[in-house]
Amino acid sequence: MFSFNKLAAFTTVLVASSAALATPANVKKRAALDIFVPPITSPVAGDVWVVGQQRTVTWDTSNAPARITNIIGQIILRKGEETVDFDLETCFDIRIGQIQVTVPEVADGDDYNLILLGDSGNVSPDFTITH
Repeated sequence: MFSFNKLAAFTTVLVASSAALATPANVKKRAALDIFVPPITSPVAGDVWVVGQQRTVTWDTSNAPARITNIIGQIILRKGEETVDFDLETCFDIRIGQIQVTVPEVADGDDYNLILLGDSGNVSPDFTITH
């Protein structure tokens, strides 16, 4: 039979062993990922785009963190508060800071804005699309 001291010592060793096995020594900490919210710098308020033109959408990447949660970008055309059925560009690295798009066929003279998606959605100022 175990004495109380031997039982206490055995229990202490057992608990310590379990803790050591549950926490592997070689586990590396994951590097923290940051959310990147780059402001759109073009188009600007009052710009006029013409259907069929190639235009460059730009955004500020000067404060981009080293490790971004989601670097895959998408640009969506929006009219007012509703998304129009135009993904102007998809699957690009948001760290590039600019991308060319073709102005789609939409209602003449209406105001639109762009949403830059990646980590979060940034909205451009309103601009006009004409024919």
